[in-house]
Amino acid sequence: MKASIKIPTHLSEITLDQYQRFLKVESETKDEYSLQCKMIEIFCNVEYKDVLKIQISDADNISEILREMFAQEPDLVRFFKMNGVNYGFHPNLEELTLGEYIDLDTYIGNWDNMSLAMNVLYRPVKQRSANKYLIEEYNPLNKDSMAYMPLDAVISSIFFLFLLGKDLSLHVTSPSSKDHRKPHQSHRDSPKSGGGMAQSIHSLKEILQDLKISQN
Repeated sequence: MKASIKIPTHLSEITLDQYQRFLKVESETKDEYSLQCKMIEIFCNVEYKDVLKIQISDADNISEILREMFAQEPDLVRFFKMNGVNYGFHPNLEELTLGEYIDLDTYIGNWDNMSLAMNVLYRPVKQRSANKYLIEEYNPLNKDSMAYMPLDAVISSIFFLFLLGKDLSLHVTSPSSKDHRKPHQSHRDSPKSGGGMAQSIHSLKEILQDLKISQN
């Protein structure tokens, strides 16, 4: 295939919707090469019939680039722009309302409902001055508004909540523990997920299984 293909190299170039579609395919596809074709189709926005025309060596190179991308562990993304609107991460999770807390706790553990959880964590920024900012009030009716947000924001917020919960658990169960690393440091010291996309996905699934706020 001679047509040029735009290969994403950073998670910010992938949307939550794309990742959800791939997870569905990944759970249903057993054949390695069929999964490779779907991976390129979804993340590179190439029609399936055109993916089949790519030389095997080129397909392998594209797949390797995508695997390296999914091995990234991004720092918390506090702001991003989507459809001309600036979104910000909730500036103070301690001020979550009961409704926000219930919805976040309900939806954060399931990729199918991840856009609903992200609707709690990220809102349009209505006022910002330097590092201080205000976000709009939570609207639970915005069910599909976050489907096309960048994946680095999704994954970084998942890791942030997971590590925040682990950090709280360390201090609650072992006040005299010598491990005083900040969540960011613990995140950086943790083992990398490896070279394979499947392994990265598996790691995220394990985190999501553990990530029920009420258990922290």
